This record gives sequence, C-alpha cells and structure tokens, in this order.
Amino acid sequence: MSKIESISAVTLATRSMSGAVNFYQVLGFTMLYGGARADFTSFSVGPGYLNLIFCPDYFASGWGRVIFYVADVDALYQTAMGQGLKPDTFPRDAEWGERYFHITDPDGHELSFAKRLDL
Repeated sequence: MSKIESISAVTLATRSMSGAVNFYQVLGFTMLYGGARADFTSFSVGPGYLNLIFCPDYFASGWGRVIFYVADVDALYQTAMGQGLKPDTFPRDAEWGERYFHITDPDGHELSFAKRLDL
C-alpha cells in the first residue's frame, strides 16, 4: 500500500462567498480564481490550495480545524486585529514546539496559524 504524501487542497463550505473571500484576503491568502460572486473560489497555500464552495442552504454539524504554517504568527495576529477580526486565542508557545493562534472564519471553521519553534 502506498503512503499518503501530502494534502492537495482543503475545501470549506460557506454561506456567504463575499464575506468568506474578504476574511481570507484580510489574512493574506492569495486568490487564484473565483471571488465574491463566485460559487467556487480557490486560494494558493504553498504548494496546495484552500477552496471555498458556496452552500447557502447546507451546513452539516461538526467541528474541525485547518492548520497553516506561517512565517510570523505574531505579525499575522496583529494584521487580523488591525483589520477588525477577532482571533479566538492570543499567540502562544505550545508544549509541542509551535507558536500559534486560533481564529474562526465567518462560517464557523476554526483556523490555526502556527510556526515551528527552534527548541
């Protein structure tokens, strides 16, 4: 059996494409195609993708988290705060060797932005 090598993309449902696109652009995601009025939008994330699909009438219950590595956790936190976003946590050093903070997108998807610490 071959091993799983990487994630190509994560797709998240949204009730408001314009609100979701704005949220991700404020955090610094680069849009490849789609946009505020599209049914499907894709952002580049390193070699992979974060996709948004417009689903105004369907939302399954459940919870999950997408973790993104960034160069500077504190700078991204300050950018989010400066643009009026409300992170769920303050940046902190975790016992597993990462600095991170969490923020929830407009549709309830939890995002974690992290950087490995040099221990």
